[in-house]
Amino acid sequence: MKECIYPGTFDPITNGHMDIIERAVNLFGKVVVAVAVSAGKKPLYSLNKRIEMAKLACAHLKGVRVVGFENLLVDFAKEAGINVCVRGLRAVSDFEYELQIGYTNASLWDELETIYLMPNLKNAFISSTIVRNIITHQGDASKLVPEAILPLLSTQEVQA
Repeated sequence: MKECIYPGTFDPITNGHMDIIERAVNLFGKVVVAVAVSAGKKPLYSLNKRIEMAKLACAHLKGVRVVGFENLLVDFAKEAGINVCVRGLRAVSDFEYELQIGYTNASLWDELETIYLMPNLKNAFISSTIVRNIITHQGDASKLVPEAILPLLSTQEVQA
């Protein structure tokens, strides 16, 4: 059984992320959902909270484990002994960024393969940015995120 890494900030994890995770499990059998510190992105939720949300969201999926990481993805992948990275593509705007990241990672470790998966159409518009915007304006994001994480989406506990 081949194992892959699905890295991201997951701030918070969305139904779009879950779509990619489920597809990756079907393809590879084992998926490491790697939650990045990503301090430069100024996440709304702490790393521990994002890990907790991802674990709750993925609890029903056999072959998925969730871990946090704070180093380069390439170094994390080498340490884990995994040379396949899965990334999601929603639109052309994602493609340019993801292609640049994929090439950069390959230049750092030529054994790392990046596979791009598209979410299904009903999830193609969902992004963590959209969900965070809805949450911070006290809107209802319940159709955009896994039901299991809804109790954790309070903006009362966000990072300072």
